[in-house]
Amino acid sequence: MNIALFSPNQNVYSETFIQAHKLGLAGKVFYYYGAGQSIRLEGENRRKSPGLLGKVWRKALGKPRFKTEDWLLDSLQTHEIDVILIEYGNHAHSLLSVLRKVDIPFVVHFHGYDAHRNDIIAACNDYKEVFDAATYVVAVSQHMKAHLQELGCSPNKLVYTPCGPKTSFKAITPNFSQKAVLSVGRFVDKKAPYYTVLAFKEVLEKHPDAQLLMAGAGPLLNTCVNLVRFHNMQDSVQFLGVISPEQVQEYLGKVQVFTQHSIITQNGDREGTPVGVMEASLAGLPVVSTQHAGIPDVILDGKTGYLVPEHDVHAMAEKISDLLGDTEALRSMGLKGKEYISAHFTLEHHLDILNKTLKEAVC
Repeated sequence: MNIALFSPNQNVYSETFIQAHKLGLAGKVFYYYGAGQSIRLEGENRRKSPGLLGKVWRKALGKPRFKTEDWLLDSLQTHEIDVILIEYGNHAHSLLSVLRKVDIPFVVHFHGYDAHRNDIIAACNDYKEVFDAATYVVAVSQHMKAHLQELGCSPNKLVYTPCGPKTSFKAITPNFSQKAVLSVGRFVDKKAPYYTVLAFKEVLEKHPDAQLLMAGAGPLLNTCVNLVRFHNMQDSVQFLGVISPEQVQEYLGKVQVFTQHSIITQNGDREGTPVGVMEASLAGLPVVSTQHAGIPDVILDGKTGYLVPEHDVHAMAEKISDLLGDTEALRSMGLKGKEYISAHFTLEHHLDILNKTLKEAVC
C-alpha cells in the first residue's frame, strides 16, 4: 500500500509523532511536507516555483503559470498513492482543492490546536467540507472526539487513538535518586510553564533541597527565566533547552516527579493528549498535571499521579510536595502508571489502530 503523508512542517522537534508515522505506517510512505506553494516531497527534487523575475519573464513570454496543485496531482498519480494521511485538520482544509480532484481516500489526523483554536476553526469553516470529504477522522483524546462530533463530524468516521510513547520508555526503571521535578515541553501558552515555576516556588518551602528541571524552548522561555530570577530561585531551577529523547529517558530514570500544567488558552487552544505525559508514566514516574483535554484519559488521578484544576498553582505544589521524598508512594504510583500505559497507550497500540484505519479507508 502506497501512503501519502502530509504535514505542514518538516522535522519539528516537538512533533515526534510525525516521525513515528513516517517510520511505522504499514506501507510505502511518501512524505509531503510544507504548505501552500512550499509543499515538497521528501527525497525528491521538485520543479521549483519561479521567483519574481521568473514570473515576469513567464508572463512576457506567454508561458503558463507554475502551479503547485498541478505538480501535486501529478505526483500522487505517478506514485500510485492508495490512501492519504493528513496531519492537522487545518492542513487538510488547505488541501481540499487537490483532494477533491483525486479519487483517493484520505484520513485526517487532528492533534490539538487544530481542533480547538477558535480562529483556526472559523477559518476552516468549522471543518464542514473536511468532515464531508474525509473517509476517517482521528482524534487523540476522548474530549477531542466529542468536540469534533459537536462541530459536525459523523461519529461513524471518528477514530480515537492518542499518539503513544515508544516502548523504549517502558525499559526505564526509575531509581528516584535525584530529588527533582522534570518538565518537558514547549514554552507556550497552553502548557503554562510559568505556573510550573510558581508551583515549584511553593514546593521549595517544604523541600528547599529540591530541583526543577525544565526542558524545551518557546516564546515563554524568557518569561520563565525572569520569573525564576525575580524569586531568587536560580540555584533550584535549571533550564535544559531542547533535549533528545535519549536525554529525556536519562532524566526520567533518576528524578522523582514529572509535571505539566496544561490549560485552555484565551483563544480556545488546548492539548490533545501530551506524549510527554505518557512517556513519563510509561517510564514509571508519578505525574502531577491538570484536569485538561486528554490528560485524564492517560493519568488516573490518585493512582498513577495527581490531576489538579487548571490554574490551581497551590494544589499542584501540594501534590508535588506530597510525593517528593516518599519512595513508597513514588514506586507504587509509578508502577501502576507503567502498567496502565503499556496496556493501553503505547506507540504500537497507536500505530496498530492507525494502520487498521488506513487499510479500511482503502477497502
